[in-house]
Amino acid sequence: MNLTNLDPLTENYNVDFYMHYLTKWPSLFTVAEDQHGNITGYMMGKVEEDPAWRQFTEHYLPWHGHVTALTVAPQHRRSGLAQSLTKALERGCEEQKAWFVDLFVREGNKTAVGLYQGLGYSVFRRVVDYYNDDPTGRKAGEDAFDMRKPLSRDKKLKHIRKKGENFRVEPDDLYH
Repeated sequence: MNLTNLDPLTENYNVDFYMHYLTKWPSLFTVAEDQHGNITGYMMGKVEEDPAWRQFTEHYLPWHGHVTALTVAPQHRRSGLAQSLTKALERGCEEQKAWFVDLFVREGNKTAVGLYQGLGYSVFRRVVDYYNDDPTGRKAGEDAFDMRKPLSRDKKLKHIRKKGENFRVEPDDLYH
């Protein structure tokens, strides 16, 4: 996985984290390899919902898919691999009757934001200072875009918001 994980925009996790995803959501963990067996990209995802006690809060998340990590080795980018991996995860979430798929991406990662927009994702909300660092050096942290794509179950687009980049929330709003 070193070819993919050496990228500065790729979040790295410990082996236990990867194994947890692989055992709990095996259908949402996809690896791409080249003809020599080298990992050229991978997608980690999960399906989940918030606890029932959050149901009546404005930040409640129903049964949904989540992109935890998507990365493609630099020499394999612009080949359609990221789109293929994302579509595989979306199909898995669709099979599990999720309402939508969401993900968090750095506001400044214009390439990733454009990729997801091209796949039908839109910004649902801006999470202020979600990341502890800001590669531009403008401030202490960097905002994240919580991007979502509705799946077939969400016929009324209930979980999508127009101009979500203007809807600001604090990181604590996601978990409390």
